[in-house]
Amino acid sequence: MTALDDVAAAAWLMTADAVRARANEMLVLGEAGQLAHFRVDLAKLEAAASYVAAVMRENYPELRIPYHARWRHFTVGGKDRWGHLAATALAGGSAEEIGRIRVDLVVTSVLLDAGAGPDWRYLEPATGKILTRSEGLAVASLDAFRAGLFSADSADPLRADAAALARLDHTAFEQAFQVGPDNPLAGVAGRVALMRNLGGALGRMPAIFGARKPRIGGMFDYLMAQVEGNSLPAPAILAAVLEGLGPIWPSRLQLGGRNLGDVWRHRLIAPDGPAAGLVPFHKLSQWLSYSLAEIFEDGGIAVTELDRLTGLPEYRNGGLFIDLGVLTPVDPALGLQGLTVDHEAVVEWRGLTVALLDRIAPAIRGILGLSPQDLPLARILEGGTWAAGRKIAQARRADGGPPLRIVSDGTVF
Repeated sequence: MTALDDVAAAAWLMTADAVRARANEMLVLGEAGQLAHFRVDLAKLEAAASYVAAVMRENYPELRIPYHARWRHFTVGGKDRWGHLAATALAGGSAEEIGRIRVDLVVTSVLLDAGAGPDWRYLEPATGKILTRSEGLAVASLDAFRAGLFSADSADPLRADAAALARLDHTAFEQAFQVGPDNPLAGVAGRVALMRNLGGALGRMPAIFGARKPRIGGMFDYLMAQVEGNSLPAPAILAAVLEGLGPIWPSRLQLGGRNLGDVWRHRLIAPDGPAAGLVPFHKLSQWLSYSLAEIFEDGGIAVTELDRLTGLPEYRNGGLFIDLGVLTPVDPALGLQGLTVDHEAVVEWRGLTVALLDRIAPAIRGILGLSPQDLPLARILEGGTWAAGRKIAQARRADGGPPLRIVSDGTVF
């Protein structure tokens, strides 16, 4: 391939279409029994759909299901923490500035969410409640944001700007997230490095984040400029996220001079094609895109083409398919190993998860009697496969953890 071909292949890998295409290739291999680590039994998909539909009815009896977005975690325990902040500290603020603040908050919170580990806890000062996993990380990040951890201006704490992020202090981060010898948080160093990388990226991309005092919230204005006819395509949101945040990821695979981020190798995928052997996921970026979509919809902007994005290849959705027998490890001892995110078994698991989420979605809609417009994938994930994956994990394992043990650096899951 020429350098120009590499640039084009890298650009394609940074799309949800590429995620879906390579995931479907993985499923085809799985159905043919050609994968080294997983067997696929699609005959069990209908029972899995029934299980998920029952969880959706339990969680949302009227089937008014929101998107699978970070905002859900801010309401853990029935307390609307973001709503309270908006109604108090932001009362009277302009819609544009509130939009920027919401982008500042949700980007930092999502990027800091990549798997807390089984032993970390957060004692919420305001309520005295002990929170864990994604909800704990969400509330901890919201408290840190409110306290100005990500702002360089003490008089304006509710922002996440380049200056503060670039010099984020490791000790201050651990204090904000209550990390200590008896309360270990997975991947602390990776999270701090990610925030520092983010600070540097903001300053290098004035078109997205602003030239004067760049901040994450500048992306709100960048995307608003792309609104036409009061609508914004979801792929445009993902493109902005991948372009703006692409440089922050730890150096992994590169192609055409571009850091690919959440893209991994599998020897059987497109061995002779462009971007041979490369499987993209962009899990955090797509979850962030769902979370950003909600900001624009709350502001009266219609987000279109939402189902062009994919399901999320993370351990709740993926664990659901293993625990319900749709996926079976070839080696029964696979779940006892500590698997790094680049392990071929993890790449298979994640690719199969994306493709199976597309397969299970129509079955769930059929059971519930809802159309794709009423129940897009973003709502199925929330209602939904993520919740059902957590529920069955708690029933199967004492710690409620996933069926595979992932060694995370805090930047993927």
